[in-house]
Amino acid sequence: MAASLNKVMLIGHLGDDVKMHYFEGGNSIGRFPIATNDSYTNKTTGEKVTTTEWHNLVVRNKLAEICEKYLSKGDLIYAEGRLKTRQWQDDSGSKRYSTEVQIIDIQFINTKKGAKTITDNNVNSKPTTPQSTSNKQDDDLPF
Repeated sequence: MAASLNKVMLIGHLGDDVKMHYFEGGNSIGRFPIATNDSYTNKTTGEKVTTTEWHNLVVRNKLAEICEKYLSKGDLIYAEGRLKTRQWQDDSGSKRYSTEVQIIDIQFINTKKGAKTITDNNVNSKPTTPQSTSNKQDDDLPF
């Protein structure tokens, strides 16, 4: 068994379009926030309460370019990765910190641009568009 584990799995809606940064040598990085919601019912008032958490996601290179092409604000995604905290100094010289999710795999659940699934393992393949179920032939599966 591993001594430690750094793994994050999120399902949420993009809060903004993917912002790309390109570097010398052809590398790139994409950043975008997603929102996850948690709902519960207040026992004393009976009112439904929804809280929203924001997460900063980071994708790199080819996966970043695919995300930029197929994702837009409001899209629903599943993202899997690991937490990474960055440190830097702001203009006034104060130390600043930011915790981000470095994405390894991503699935496009519901997108406006029609992409279906992309993961870090298959970034060299083209994304597929959702297929209509009305044109599928029945197969002989028992379920």
